[in-house]
Amino acid sequence: MDISNNIKYVGVNDHAVDLFEGQYAVKNGMSYNSYVIMDEKVAVMDTVDARFTHQWLDNIESVIGSRKPDYLIVQHMEPDHSANIANFMNVYKDTTVVSSAKAFAMMKQFFGTDFEDRQMIVAEGDTLSLGKHELTFVTAPMVHWPEVIVTYDSYEKVLFSADGFGKFGALDVEEEWADEARRYYIGIVGKYGVQVQRLLKKASTLDIQTICPLHGPVLKDNLGYYLGLYNTWSSYNVETTGIVIAYTSVYGNTKKAVDALADKLRRKGCPTVIVHDLARCDMSAAVADAFRYGKLILATTTYNADIFPFMREYIDHLTERNFQNRFVGLIENGSWAPLAAKTMKQMLEGCKKLTFADTTVHIHSALNDESNAQLEALADEFCKNYLAQHDETADKNDLTALFKIGYGLYVVTSNDGKKDNGLIVNTVTQVTNTPNRIAVTINKDNYSHHVIKQTGKMNINCLSTDAPFKVFENFGFQSGRTVDKFAGYSPLRSDNGLVFLPRYINSFMSLEVEQYVDLDTHGMFICTVTEARVITNVETMTYNYYQSNVKPKPDTEGKKGYVCVVCGYVYEGDELPDDIVCPLCKHGAADFVKID
Repeated sequence: MDISNNIKYVGVNDHAVDLFEGQYAVKNGMSYNSYVIMDEKVAVMDTVDARFTHQWLDNIESVIGSRKPDYLIVQHMEPDHSANIANFMNVYKDTTVVSSAKAFAMMKQFFGTDFEDRQMIVAEGDTLSLGKHELTFVTAPMVHWPEVIVTYDSYEKVLFSADGFGKFGALDVEEEWADEARRYYIGIVGKYGVQVQRLLKKASTLDIQTICPLHGPVLKDNLGYYLGLYNTWSSYNVETTGIVIAYTSVYGNTKKAVDALADKLRRKGCPTVIVHDLARCDMSAAVADAFRYGKLILATTTYNADIFPFMREYIDHLTERNFQNRFVGLIENGSWAPLAAKTMKQMLEGCKKLTFADTTVHIHSALNDESNAQLEALADEFCKNYLAQHDETADKNDLTALFKIGYGLYVVTSNDGKKDNGLIVNTVTQVTNTPNRIAVTINKDNYSHHVIKQTGKMNINCLSTDAPFKVFENFGFQSGRTVDKFAGYSPLRSDNGLVFLPRYINSFMSLEVEQYVDLDTHGMFICTVTEARVITNVETMTYNYYQSNVKPKPDTEGKKGYVCVVCGYVYEGDELPDDIVCPLCKHGAADFVKID
């Protein structure tokens, strides 16, 4: 397979493997990817699993012919990628091994040698010229081993991403990328979200047109989709709206409760309800779904004064992978001394930003009127936002929405007649309550100011504390005149025809402009409330909360240069260019400060 005229694929497919890493079922096998870069000098990128030595060496020979490789670049020492280093070096004895210092220490452990006479140790930012192809090495510790490096080829704009962007499945099988990539990521890399975020931040400064991972297909088209999913997964944010129910049942009574609850959730508007019987399902798929969706219900029995073993294993998988930022409900069953709900909640105590439902369902052996009523209450809690989002079930005059206003952060949505738009504001105030009037102040430089002054209407979306940084990047770091900020959204609309956000808000209000006050650089819109809905009970995002918990902390340790105060991007250099534009938030030199 040709990646380009100069980059060739020499990897292999494995259809004999049934469990990857001894635990993940791979019904469609695995690929172990390796690449050759042909230039004035020849570089081989990583080796393959030990069972494919000769096939891999044949693949290399078929590409390079009589030429000899100058470099073997080892990005990752996990044996499915490094097992053939010694075999390769025995065949190509004049090759130089290029890798990190930690990788060479591991080579000595695996092979009894670190190829001291034929090694090149590289660190962050080091480069290697093959001729036209200039390779830059980027350290990626704990993504997902400590020695990992990734490699950027600036000539063809290719990122060799080690295990990043990999997936289960051989390359000769057609299947959806996201499902198996998600299961792969959550299972293997999921614990290391912080480290992946650091790597993504480095990658954001590169012009990447192709991604070559060590498992799964080469990615060339719609790279924003793959990068976006990785950003969502590694920041532990919600990927898809829906509810997951994970359960165990000994004699079938807990299963009956789960089935009844799933029906209630669907009837109340939940778009997707996923049910996993933990004794029978693929555990890795159940774990991946808990991270994919925003809401999780755990149902199990008290068992030996503990919980049923499959549920304990499931929760262990979640906590090991830093499960967080989710809404959780509990169902317990016990005939004489029920302890399951208490035990499950204790196991989840170390998880960040979990919100537990007010209702816990207590089943004593089998469902009765009381526990059925608790199921109904739990379904109401989990579906409150779905009920509020749909016209036929929403309370459109819930003026408790005004109680959500504070010194918070909001997304103001509008429409210019061609497309929907939104921007971040922090200047929303209730000015009278008879009638209810809201003042919204917007900078005149913002396109939304122009649109609202023309149309006389807007929606105020009250952001909640579960809103991730990507919301602020989307609505705050770019202009709606040139960018469709709702591209990829499935829009929900209020009675005035404007969009309200499908998630990350606790309420919204539709406003009609009554009066405009010119404040020089800003304009104040005095508005009446035409519709008000409460979506969730999650706390409103305040400006202080955003600064302390959402806005990324700039990584300035050991660096000299300037940092963008808006998004934290670091420009390393003695002098800041006057015409600099931040590659992340697009702000100019005025928003950079020198690193002390």
